[in-house]
Amino acid sequence: MNKFKTIIIIFMTTGNLIFAQEQTEKAKYGWQKELTGGLNLTQNKFDNWVQGGENSFAWQLNINFKFIEEQEKTTWATSGKMTYGNTKTGDQEARKSIDEIKLESVFTYKLGSVINPYISVNGETQFAPGYAYAAGAKTQISAFLDPGFLRESLGLTYKVNEIVQTRGGLSFKQTVTSDYPIPYTDDPQTPDDIELTRFEAGAESVTDVSWKINQTTLLTSKLELFTAFTAFDEIDVNWDNVLSAKIAKYFTMNFNFKLLYDKDISAKRQINQAFSFGLTYSFL
Repeated sequence: MNKFKTIIIIFMTTGNLIFAQEQTEKAKYGWQKELTGGLNLTQNKFDNWVQGGENSFAWQLNINFKFIEEQEKTTWATSGKMTYGNTKTGDQEARKSIDEIKLESVFTYKLGSVINPYISVNGETQFAPGYAYAAGAKTQISAFLDPGFLRESLGLTYKVNEIVQTRGGLSFKQTVTSDYPIPYTDDPQTPDDIELTRFEAGAESVTDVSWKINQTTLLTSKLELFTAFTAFDEIDVNWDNVLSAKIAKYFTMNFNFKLLYDKDISAKRQINQAFSFGLTYSFL
């Protein structure tokens, strides 16, 4: 009888352990969802200020999301970054200070724990028209999907550790315009024609860094490299870095540094940096 009881206890204990393990395995799979929004405001007001100065008001809206479906053999990660802001100084009309839409979706099939095949698609454009201001003149130079950048890729992804992940492979890049083909899509070698699209096949490398420095500070960095097969010695660079520090429950300080280099668009590198402090709220 005692032997029988012992067998029953062992059976029940083993069953509980297996059930707990199954619950843990199930917890690793499914959807992980993140959606955050931030609003930053800056205002300066002068009244009879003898030391001089101009009234100014600036605002910036940030929305970031990441949806990840984790399964035993696949991972599907979709992320997006949307930023828009305006600045008004003195009697000048409000001018756009920052404007970006960037979406990415990566599907990975798990063959091993470190190196796995992937396919991806991403796109980048802006919300509102962009203008150049020179000698008191205002000239529109860009608009929504004008230009627009699309890229489809396939290759292998390598998970270095929990902080760094990189991938590389074959990539197809399209640049589309409608009213502003110069300098984005028009080929200077064909002066009699104006091209509104540019197609490039080449190789890509994308490295993502997500480093939680401490409980309140996070550094995210994405380095995207693309080189066309027709110009293998020229590398397009898109390097986006965001350092976020949580000051209080709903207040965050952000520093964003972005570097672009594409010889087809500009012979010099392009830099955009922004420092902001404001309200941040997590919806998911």
